[in-house]
Amino acid sequence: MADIETAPNVPLTSADTASDRLPRSTVRVLAILLVGAFVVILNETALNVALSRIMGDLRIDERTAQWLTTGFMLTMAVVIPITGWVMERLQTRAVFTLAMSLFSVGTLVAALSWAFPLLLAGRLIQASGTAIMMPLLMTTVMELIPPGQRGRVMGTISLVISAAPAIGPTMSGIILQFLPWRFVFALVLPIALAILAVGLRQVPNLNEPVAVKLDAPSVPLAAFGFGGLVYGLSLVGSPTAGWGVEIALGVGAVSLALFVWRQLRLQRRDAALLDLRTFTHPIFATSMGVMAIAMAALFGTIIALPLILQQVMHAEPLFVGLLLLPGALLTGLLGPVVGRLYDRVGPRWLVVPGALAVGVGFVLFAQVAVTTPWWLLLVAHLCLSLGLAFMFTPLFTISLGSLPPHLYGHGSATVGTVQQVAGAAGTALFVTVMATVAAAQPAGTEAEVALATGARSAFVTVGVIWIGAIVATLFLRKPEEPAAAGVAAGHA
Repeated sequence: MADIETAPNVPLTSADTASDRLPRSTVRVLAILLVGAFVVILNETALNVALSRIMGDLRIDERTAQWLTTGFMLTMAVVIPITGWVMERLQTRAVFTLAMSLFSVGTLVAALSWAFPLLLAGRLIQASGTAIMMPLLMTTVMELIPPGQRGRVMGTISLVISAAPAIGPTMSGIILQFLPWRFVFALVLPIALAILAVGLRQVPNLNEPVAVKLDAPSVPLAAFGFGGLVYGLSLVGSPTAGWGVEIALGVGAVSLALFVWRQLRLQRRDAALLDLRTFTHPIFATSMGVMAIAMAALFGTIIALPLILQQVMHAEPLFVGLLLLPGALLTGLLGPVVGRLYDRVGPRWLVVPGALAVGVGFVLFAQVAVTTPWWLLLVAHLCLSLGLAFMFTPLFTISLGSLPPHLYGHGSATVGTVQQVAGAAGTALFVTVMATVAAAQPAGTEAEVALATGARSAFVTVGVIWIGAIVATLFLRKPEEPAAAGVAAGHA
């Protein structure tokens, strides 16, 4: 096989990776993409611990502050489907460069921001770069890695996707203990620029550009559809919302319906922005349903727990970060292990126990009160992290592995879109329930007690929804080998 660096435009095929050990050239490509993905995803949640300080510094409330996270994820949900078009129009190195450049510019804008609109703009630019990076990583894996080794590689990717959001708050807590919140961005910027510089030299071109058309009307329909629904959800219970809830939800529902209708028409001639034929495959559809609830639970908890620890228990940012660190480490250490177990036993023996462990975590979180000991929240977070670690790798692997090769690109985009929309919805749901229930407490109730009551209601609400995820895991199974074979043939 020709080395990637000397033949940058020759795609790798599954034949190149037929041995049990992946070629060094393949490992090098995946390593660069994984490091880049880790950094951009890390920043997705790093701001959560800083929200309390940002609220005080910029004089905003919880509902406004949560848009620094929700807006990030919604932007990703809108941009991710476009990445399929980007990856066909541009060569691999150019796509990587675009992703890291956007992320770096957004990080710089956020680090220099002095007002909420500018900070939000920086976050949205960051999200655009992050949105391009993840489908690039997933599609490259499906092209380069043979079916028999995907569980192991997906385990490593699961480490990035699961551990990076969990480590973000820990990193942020350490930074905030000594520096202002803007350094959460300022310290990441040189790392992002270094990865960009390495990628410009090392990332190969694995494809030949194709002049495909972008369906422009689908982009605003997706933006108004996903954004309207999540924005309407975030307004529920707000005393100043008025008719805003109905209008936002109505615009979101109509736009999303039009988006789906247009994709169904366009996919007849293979011109859809997001090909919905992926959902005609039962394993893919079921795994997406479970993943949606799991991502809502993960991101809702990641934003709610720091608020609880700081505003109910008056914990310092460093303590918050350290309390979340064991769960992050557990997720990271288990990722490759779960990947190897998947290759041996399949998904059901991993996903079902994982879903039950997450359920135990929600039962413990639902006990939160002003007098709750910190160790109970630590145990709850460990249960959540353990369960999700056993779920994400099988879900990623069986969802894409159940599709025919020509739908891998759309499958990767759909996985990313579902993740981000569900994460944004979960964040909005958690914050909305917390704020609404807290505001409804009798006059004279201490702020800490009111917020703890709201937090309990939020965890109970999501816990009830989680029961549906547990039931759905019983129907998951490993795709048939022929459906997952011939990966490179569909893209060479």
